[in-house]
Amino acid sequence: MTRGVWKGPFVHPSLLKKIDKLKDQSKKTPIKTWSRNSTIIPEFVGHSFLIHNGKSFIPITVSEEMVGHKLGEFSPTRKFSGHTPADKKAAADGSAPKVAPAPGASPKSAPVAPSSPAKPESPKKDSK
Repeated sequence: MTRGVWKGPFVHPSLLKKIDKLKDQSKKTPIKTWSRNSTIIPEFVGHSFLIHNGKSFIPITVSEEMVGHKLGEFSPTRKFSGHTPADKKAAADGSAPKVAPAPGASPKSAPVAPSSPAKPESPKKDSK
């Protein structure tokens, strides 16, 4: 459910105070915030924020295209490390990894992997 239009966008009051203080200063330091649900308003454009993602602070500089979005949208909380190459090979081969015989064991005593059973051929019907 969306927020009512008559209420206006939610912006944490402390963020508004910090932006007002930075307008007077020439050196703009990043604003550290935990308020991920605050909406980006036009007064934020050009300022830099450090947005908390649950573990660390992600540096963000607000541009005009970000107005109307939430601060939390630009600070991901999950890290995707990618798929490992071993998983890709196993999926492509469709087989489990093979187990090597123990060192010093003779080849005759090594366990033999069961071969896949051959499909019995279905009897062909004669069309007369």
